[in-house]
Amino acid sequence: MEYLSRAPRPPLAGLIDDLYYLAGAPPYARLTLPASPAALLIVNLGPPFRIRTGTDRAPVDYADGCVVTVPTEAWEFGYPPGTRSVGVHFKPWGPAPFLPMPAAELCDRPVPVEQVWGRPAVAALRDRLASAGAPHEMLTLLEDELIRRLRETAGLGLVRRMSGLIAATGGAVPIGDLSAAAGVSSTHLARRFKELIGVTPKRLARTHRFTTAVLTIDPAGPVDWGGLAGAAGYFDQAHFGHDFRAFTGLTPTRYVEVRQRFRREHPGHVMDGWPLPAD
Repeated sequence: MEYLSRAPRPPLAGLIDDLYYLAGAPPYARLTLPASPAALLIVNLGPPFRIRTGTDRAPVDYADGCVVTVPTEAWEFGYPPGTRSVGVHFKPWGPAPFLPMPAAELCDRPVPVEQVWGRPAVAALRDRLASAGAPHEMLTLLEDELIRRLRETAGLGLVRRMSGLIAATGGAVPIGDLSAAAGVSSTHLARRFKELIGVTPKRLARTHRFTTAVLTIDPAGPVDWGGLAGAAGYFDQAHFGHDFRAFTGLTPTRYVEVRQRFRREHPGHVMDGWPLPAD
């Protein structure tokens, strides 16, 4: 697959980690994406792709693209042959200035991008992207569209600052300390987080803590699960295992086996590191 990404220019830098272009044949028809403290916008330029969130929900096809806010569980992504798209990896609060609805309404329920920006606007954007000469030009077009749509959002500064504290501690900051640092009640802070991120501060901290732990795993060597759980701030290994299953759908040992399979079957692939084969 071809994958290109770059950081956004101001004023988007405080909302977005990177903009990306993805095209080609996927390593697997279905990939599991563990829950992470990030949000996603996809503008699709190829065949429809399929997402399933939660084991009790039916998969949904997306033709034009979708918006995904911070998930609370693993989700499954079905890549079509010849996939082609551009997208945005948002910081947890990043989509809020571009959404016409509270982020909580999208929690674990991705919506078509046309539901966010309207069908005519999305069709026009996809036409411009399809006519672009190169991937970097496409990313600039998407960036320009985001800048044009950027709006002031009440409470965003507060949520951004407190989310930054959560990230800086790897999710280990006591939630009561956040409210004290913010100078607002825990109820007010939770309401703002739900509105602009889609999850509470406690849930976001839990996701950060899990992600911090998982990113330290080297699937090529032995894993000290107890030491890993303790370093991430888990009370015990059982608690860590519970979160592992909740966020990946796998046990810790099965997760390592699946990561090893990916590396064995697709060494050096651009997607190695986070998505997992679901086939």
